[in-house]
This record gives sequence, C-alpha cells and structure tokens, in this order.
Amino acid sequence: MTKETHFSIAPATGEQIWSGESGDVESAVSRARRAWPGWAALALANRIELLRRFANEVRKGADEFAELIARETGKPLWEARTEVDAVIAKVDISVGAYAERTGKKKMDSALQGSAALRHKPHGVMAVLGPYNFPAHLPNGHMVPALIAGNCVIFKPSEKTPAVGEKLVEYLHKAGVPEDAVQLLIGGPNEGKDLVAHQGIDGVLFTGSAQTGIAINRRLAANPGKIVALEMGGNNPIVVKDTPKISDAAALIVQSAFTTAGQRCTAARRLIVLEDVHDALMEEVLALTKRLVVDEPFADPQPFMGPVIDNETADRLSESFIAFVTAGGKPLAHLRRPSAELPFLSPGIIDTTNIEDRPDIELFGPILQVIRVPDFDTAIAEANNTRFGLSASLIGGSPDDYGRFWANIRAGIINWNRPTNGASSSAPFGGIGLSGNHRPAAYYAADYCAYPVASTEMEQPRANIGIGLAD
Repeated sequence: MTKETHFSIAPATGEQIWSGESGDVESAVSRARRAWPGWAALALANRIELLRRFANEVRKGADEFAELIARETGKPLWEARTEVDAVIAKVDISVGAYAERTGKKKMDSALQGSAALRHKPHGVMAVLGPYNFPAHLPNGHMVPALIAGNCVIFKPSEKTPAVGEKLVEYLHKAGVPEDAVQLLIGGPNEGKDLVAHQGIDGVLFTGSAQTGIAINRRLAANPGKIVALEMGGNNPIVVKDTPKISDAAALIVQSAFTTAGQRCTAARRLIVLEDVHDALMEEVLALTKRLVVDEPFADPQPFMGPVIDNETADRLSESFIAFVTAGGKPLAHLRRPSAELPFLSPGIIDTTNIEDRPDIELFGPILQVIRVPDFDTAIAEANNTRFGLSASLIGGSPDDYGRFWANIRAGIINWNRPTNGASSSAPFGGIGLSGNHRPAAYYAADYCAYPVASTEMEQPRANIGIGLAD
C-alpha cells in the first residue's frame, strides 16, 4: 500500500519547509503496547528525571525550536519564543500537579488494617494536537501522560508536522524510549484510525468542536476509553463603565487579535454597554489600525502574522462578507493584501442588528461588537452561546464582577484581564461545546491516571458473627 506524502507550507512565504509519509497506526499501537509495561514499571522518580532532561533539551535548542514554530505557524518570533518557554515550564508544573492531584495516601484503620489510595496509568494514550500552538498544547497532554506511566502516540496537526516531529525528537534525545512516545504523521484518516483502535486506552484531543464531537460520538459506546476534549469558544468580553478606556481597549485588542485570533480563548464577541460604547470604540479602532501584520521575522517584530493557510483566510473573508450581507456594520474591514498568502488585517463588525447571529467559532482576527442597554442584557448576551470556554468583564465594581462570575457559564472567567493567556498552573477547560469536563493544564493529571482504592492487611483476619447455623 502506497503511503501518502504530507507537506508543510510556511504560511508567511508559501514555501515548503517539510515533507514526510503517513505513519502506520497498527505498527505504532503494537509497539506502544509492548513498551507500556516497562515504561509503567519504571520508578516515578526515573520518569520525572527523563522529563526534566527533555526540558533541558528544549532549553538547549530554544532558538532553533522557536524559529521552526514561527516559520510553520506564521506567528511572530517573539510569540514563538513564549511557546517554547511554556513547553519547558510544563515539566515542573506537571510534576507538582501529579503529586497534588494523583499522589499516594495511606490511612490506618486499626483492626481493619490500612486503607490506601494510589493511581495507575491508563495504558497507551493518543494525543491529537492543533496547529495554533503545535508544541505547547500537545506537550500539555504528553508530559503529564508520560509522568503518570502512559505511553503516548502523538499525531500532530497535518498543518504543523515539523514542530511535532521536533518535539518528539527532544523527548527521544532526553532518553524517553522511542516506543514509549511516538510520532504518527497523517491526516484525518490516520486520526480516525488511531482514535478507534482497540489498543488505545485514551484520547487526548485539542482542536475544533466539530472534530471533538465526532470523536465523542465515535467512542460513545466505549466508556472504558478515557476521552479529554479541549475545544474552542465563542468567547465574550463585556465592557461596563470604567475610567480607563485606553487600558480597556488594549485588553480587547489583546483578547481578539493575539496569534491572529487563532486562540481557542480569543474574544469573538465584544459586548459593550451603550453608555461607554462611543468612547471605547474610538480607542479600540485607533489601536487596531496601528497593529502591524507581517511575516514572523520582520524587524521590528509585528503584533501578528498570517492565519495558518489560504483556505482559512478565504473562509474568514467569506464569513466577514456574510455578516455584512446579514446587516452587520463594518467598523474595521477584514482586508487581505495578497491573494497568494493568508495575511489578514484585523476585522471588526457591529452585529447588533443581526437577529440570528451564528453561534460559531470564527478562528481568526474577526471581532463582533454587540451593543446592549444594561448589565443584565450583557450577561444574557454573553451566555447566548453553546460554547463556554472563557469570558472577561472589563470595568464595573466588585459587586458587578460577583454577579458576572456567578452567572456566566464558562470554565475561565476573568476581570479586567484578557480572555486569553490562561495560566498552566490552573485548570484549563470549558463547558458546553468547549469541552467534556476534563480540563487540561494543571488538571491534566486527573485524566492521565485513574484512582485505585485498597484495604490491606499483612495477614487474613475475618470471622462471621451472625447468620450461621449451630
């Protein structure tokens, strides 16, 4: 059977930067299953030491790794460097999380012996990575899974295979056995086969709601396979009265347009009270017009680069036009300076007068503005979505934030902070179409091992004191 050849294209230049053949799912799973008993039997301290060596390997190659991330994703070099830093930091965070979330406990029960709580790894885990953070996000699954004693088969996004390959290379350089963590190159077909394979004990996914729902549906009849879905959001940022309009504008722009809007936590909807609307939008539009959009290595560094590919740029452009056709008022046009490359200027559109606004995640630099008369309406509008990943309130009083926090349905709720940029030292996940109640980041330890409760005595001791015939 002829294997498909995959290519990686740098979005900022259109140049091919990588090529490789599809991997063999059957072979990868067989190798991982054979490797798992030995990896799981390795002392926890030894597994942790290997992961610390991995962090050191990434640290040594940080400049090269950041340049590869920038080339393959199109994100600015400064941002790629922050992603490399996050990969390194994930090890210490995961070590602490494993000890806190899945540590051992022993309780003395006197004549009943002792009771113990320990955790076991699931087995072989499939990790499916996204293209927006092709190192940091899959790494956030892989490191805690490996620390817990699982083997990992990692299928990177078909749009960013080179970064995925480099990530696994660093793990192997550190001494993690080649069969304990494997790279599987492929597209949707390999992903589907890996998810459905009976030798896979868990699926850890980061990506679109559409794909996550398909995975959930495919595995619905197999409750023994753990599934962690980290999906997107139609995230609201609500602005109430505040004297710091310029600061509010900066938070909005950061939330909406960092990473060219290609973050699952990016603000998609700006819900603003009428009494602050005019002053706020004047600042937001002025700041948006100043944002530099350029290739990753430009000097000075740009705020944002292109979106991932031309197909994505086409789809976003069509969505912006659809908003206008439906009655939206463009405030900053989504412009595409080159038809050959997927650069887009940030687009802002007032969709207040669109009756049935589509509840979708537009994964790019498009921000909808929705004007509301009061705070209650703002909260209702913020919740007018099937997603529930992140939400922010800008302005208002502590009491206002208390009402906002209590009533907003989301897994990340911030006050006077952006919707994006969540901490790896806290759980990361959402509700509704944003996830399946298995948050990642600090809580990733929870889905990488399962609890085992035991009662134990060194010698058998028992009698039956009632219900026996003479």
